[in-house]
Amino acid sequence: MPGFKRVVILSDGIRGHFHQSLGIAQWLERLEEVKIEPVIEVPRLTGIRKLLIMKILVKKIALRGPEYSREWLKNSGAVFGDFKPNTLFISAGSSAAPFCLALAKATGNKAAVIMTPSVLGTKPFDFAVIPEHDKHDVNDKNVIITLGAPNHIYRPDLKEEAKKFFAGKDFADKKIIALLLGGSDANYKLTPEWAKKTLMPLREISGAKILITTSRRTGKEVDDVIDRIFTGCRNIEYMLLASREPDVNPIPAMLGAATHVLVSEDSVSMVSESITAGFRVGLIRVPRINNFVKNLLGYGASRFDDLFTKLENKNLLVDLGMSPDFANFIDIPEQKHGMNFNEARRAAECILNMP
Repeated sequence: MPGFKRVVILSDGIRGHFHQSLGIAQWLERLEEVKIEPVIEVPRLTGIRKLLIMKILVKKIALRGPEYSREWLKNSGAVFGDFKPNTLFISAGSSAAPFCLALAKATGNKAAVIMTPSVLGTKPFDFAVIPEHDKHDVNDKNVIITLGAPNHIYRPDLKEEAKKFFAGKDFADKKIIALLLGGSDANYKLTPEWAKKTLMPLREISGAKILITTSRRTGKEVDDVIDRIFTGCRNIEYMLLASREPDVNPIPAMLGAATHVLVSEDSVSMVSESITAGFRVGLIRVPRINNFVKNLLGYGASRFDDLFTKLENKNLLVDLGMSPDFANFIDIPEQKHGMNFNEARRAAECILNMP
């Protein structure tokens, strides 16, 4: 039992990363009454200073004592104050990981990282929560392997989230389709042409209402096409375009209202959130950026195919392909898997049971 009494989340400003950390922190709180302290935003470094501090000097954090960590934090511009003993620092992604480790070493506390951080790797951390598709060495004693991404979705709260968010709307005894769209990144390219070809058939779905949200990665150009496709459509009950309202997160409420969930394959986070909420996800395939070297080494988009195959074999996902048959997927009253799937809870339990 690690014995910490409080958790401090370090955030790099990326909402998906924060939700992964928050999900595990909240389960630590539920399981052991650990107190979640206010979130810390880490400094945003750029240029030569970023290269020096985050790529070169950062390597010594794992090798030196607390004095070096305190000096590194000072050089980074971080002003964090004092921290009590029995604290767990937790972060997700490469940008926040060095601050997480440095704070733990500087204060004599523990550090947990989510996803494999570049430069530092996972070995210096007390706990490392790594998705299976990151191809990590599972023999490391501090590593907890997850299927998909841990997240903050808490199934018992979703109906109430929907009731508050969609106040005044009557979703009882109706089919409600939640469409969650990600966006372009190093592996995928969502285009206006793809949106027109793939999503237009949803306009013709009868007997169901549609809730739509996009992500910050979707981009204004694709958001505008989605707007043109669905504005005025009789099936649309709610639509949020992230390029226009980036600070609103309707996903918990949408999952609380939905009977069916459709997610674009580029967003492992939204796929994981939907499965955690109890849905058998309809996976919509999107165009890929062909990178032969990355795929050959197992770090391109192809690495996610193993994840989706495992989820489908567990009956947690339905691969709808590049030309999805939405009508067939939506034909049954609801698409839910009925299993207790929650990787954030499992990660928290593993952390609490580690020596």
